[in-house]
Amino acid sequence: MDYKKYILPHIWDLKPYSSARDDFKGSDGIFLDANENPIGSGLAENYNRYPDPLQVHIKDQIAQVKKCSADKIFLGNGSDEAIDLLIRMTCTSESSSIIVCPPTYGMYEVSAALNNVPVTTINLTAEYQLNTDLIIKAIDSTTRLIFICSPNNPTGNLMNREDIYTILNSFKTGFIVIDEAYIDFSDEPSFIQELGEFPQLIVMQTLSKAYGLASLRLGMAFANPTIIKLFNKIKPPYNIGGATQQLVQKALENSHFVTESIQYIKINKSQLIADLKHIDGVLTIFHSDANFILVKFIRAQELFDYLILHKIIARNRSNLALCNDSIRITIGLESENKELIHKIKIFYTKNDV
Repeated sequence: MDYKKYILPHIWDLKPYSSARDDFKGSDGIFLDANENPIGSGLAENYNRYPDPLQVHIKDQIAQVKKCSADKIFLGNGSDEAIDLLIRMTCTSESSSIIVCPPTYGMYEVSAALNNVPVTTINLTAEYQLNTDLIIKAIDSTTRLIFICSPNNPTGNLMNREDIYTILNSFKTGFIVIDEAYIDFSDEPSFIQELGEFPQLIVMQTLSKAYGLASLRLGMAFANPTIIKLFNKIKPPYNIGGATQQLVQKALENSHFVTESIQYIKINKSQLIADLKHIDGVLTIFHSDANFILVKFIRAQELFDYLILHKIIARNRSNLALCNDSIRITIGLESENKELIHKIKIFYTKNDV
């Protein structure tokens, strides 16, 4: 497919903002170009200079980890920035639409609403899988983006890979975005390796989960180099701060932490599931390939309120499609998981089920 014609024409013609660091790429010199404070920052480490607008060093590191070329990587202020930029790059309120598959990550619809772009919702099946036939039927000439979250939030499961291939091969009027925020906890290979075969494919990942860098807000989008150039063209000039860049570089050098944290979370997830199975108030524990589980409880709202009262904060997802009476529980420390189980047992002991 000729994916280029599904980028809005004014994006191709847009003259991007030229930052002070675009003219000079070096790190040493007398910098009188960016109206910075020449004295420093008043901190132990100076942050008075603007950061690399294209985050070259981080992209080189990520390219090695993800086994792709650096020109296929965009870095954003969380994956949310990439979602918003992609919608603005491809959609208008008059002639475009987006497909999402609830229950799923809510920012797809929020970003669409912010940009006044119509959304078509095709609910997942009862097994939390893509309703492939209905998705394909819903595609029309206005469809520009299809968002697929795999492993899915809040259900935790991977989408059937063959279903994704079916949609990739059927969709010819825009881009498919596969959100792999939780892929590090899965044994499934990333779709990053499929970028060469599917130029309309965009894959999103994050450093917030397995890498433990949620506070730094660094999301990644992987795509055809032409699409990456457009991301960089329309993003704010310094969207990733200097402190974040320095800390991320250090974190990427510590691969042992990622491996160990994934192993720890998987072990504790298995134990938490085993413990929940012995509680009468638990109706269903849904399969998870992520660092959380979705659990259907008797009187879920009451249990959620009880946990909040005891300063155990989970996420009540009962208001989402197909998630009635369900609470999403992030896998915590072993001691935290034990306290959670203890409080759930007390709740159901006091409230006979």
